[in-house]
Amino acid sequence: MTAALPTIAYCGMTHLGLVSGTAAAAKGFSAILFDPDTALIDRLGRGELPVSEPDLDATFAASRERLTITADATDLARADVVYLAPDVPTDDTGASDLSAVHRLLDAVRPALRDDATLVILSQVPPGFTRGIAGVRGPLHYQVETLVFGIALQRALEPERYIVGCAEPSAPLPAPFRTYLEAFGCPILPMRYESAELAKISINMCLVASVGVANTMAEICEHVGADWAEIAPSLKLDRRIGAYSYLAPGLGLAGGNLERDLATVMRLGAGHGTDTGIVKAWVENSAWRKGWVARTLKARVLDANPAARIAVLGLAYKQDTHSTKNSPSFALLSELADADVCVHDPVVPASAAPIAVTAGADPIATVRGADALCIMTPWPAYKTIDPAEVAAAMRGKIVIDPYRVLDPERARRVGLDWITLGVADQPQETR
Repeated sequence: MTAALPTIAYCGMTHLGLVSGTAAAAKGFSAILFDPDTALIDRLGRGELPVSEPDLDATFAASRERLTITADATDLARADVVYLAPDVPTDDTGASDLSAVHRLLDAVRPALRDDATLVILSQVPPGFTRGIAGVRGPLHYQVETLVFGIALQRALEPERYIVGCAEPSAPLPAPFRTYLEAFGCPILPMRYESAELAKISINMCLVASVGVANTMAEICEHVGADWAEIAPSLKLDRRIGAYSYLAPGLGLAGGNLERDLATVMRLGAGHGTDTGIVKAWVENSAWRKGWVARTLKARVLDANPAARIAVLGLAYKQDTHSTKNSPSFALLSELADADVCVHDPVVPASAAPIAVTAGADPIATVRGADALCIMTPWPAYKTIDPAEVAAAMRGKIVIDPYRVLDPERARRVGLDWITLGVADQPQETR
C-alpha cells in the first residue's frame, strides 16, 4: 500500500511563496497557500496572480484542484511541512526588511501541529533561523534559488536543495524528506548558519561573473574587440562553465544580489575583516547603471536637452514584473527634462519615476523619437523589424545594451546602433 503524500503549505503569497506553492501542487502534492491578506487571497481564488512569470498562470490553473487557498491560519493544521516564504524587500542600501517574516511567523506558529516541520524559505541573514523561538516541531532553513523570469522552471527542476539543520547529521523529518526527494535532485544538509551563508556565497559568485563581463566589455569598447566573440570561449572553459554570467549588462538589479553584497560588507565591518573587493563590485555596478545615460547624453542630450526619447522596457529584466533597482528607472531618473515615451509588456507606465507618456506598442512608442533606448530584452522586442523602427523615428540613435535588435539589419536600414562590449563606430564608417 502506497503511503499518502505529505501536505505542504506555503505561507506568504508574494513571488517566492506563490511560485513554490504552485510547483508543489504541479508535482502532485496537496498544497496550502496561506496569506493573512484576505484581499490577496480573494484574488488568488479568482485566478488573478499578483506576479508575472512564464507558464505560472497556466500551471496554477492546471493544479487548482490540489490547492487550498486560504487566509485562515487554522487550515495550516493539516500541513505536514510548512514553508515560511514571504519575499524580503530591501532598501536602497541593500538592507533587508525582515518585518514581514516576523509578522508571518507570529501568525503561523500557533497554528502548527507539534509534529509539523517549519521551513524558513525567505532569505535571512546568518543566525536568524537558530534565533527563532517557540516552534514546537522540527525547524529548518532552505536556500531558495528562484530567478525572476525562470522561477517556475527552477522550482520544478531544482539543481539541488541546501537545507539548514540544527543537527546536520540527524535524519530529516520523513514528510520533509519525501517532499524534497520528489524533485530528484541532491539534498545537502548543513548547519543553519552554513545554509544561510551558502545563499549569499552563491550570489557572490554570480556577482564576480557579472563584474568580469562588465569590466572587460568596457575595455572592448575602447580597444576594438567585441565581447560577444570572447564570451563563448570562456563558457567552454570548465573552470568557468557554460552557465556563467558572462553577458555584460547595466549593473546589478533585482535587489537580491545587492542585498547580499550589503550583508557581507556589514559582516566584514562588524568582525574587522576586509571586504574591499565587495565595495568595488558595488561601485562598479553603480558605474555600469549609468552607461545608457552617459551614451545618450554624449550622442543626443548635450545638443538637444529636450529631445524626444523612446524607452522600451521598465522591468529590471525580461519575464518579470519587478522593477527593483531597474536600469530603466535609473535612466529615466536622468531624463526629467526630456520628452519621454515608454512601453513595457507588463509594467505600466505609471510606475515610472518621472512623468512619461505611455506608448500603446513598441512602434507607437518610437514614433517621432530622436533616440531609442531598449532597456529590457523582452522576447517580444526581438521580433521588432528595425526597418519599422527607422521609419517611425525622427532620429537614428538606437542604444541597445542587450543586443535585442539584429545589428546588421539595424545598420542596414540606417540606424546608428550602439551596444555594450563593442567599439561604437560612427554610422557612416560601418
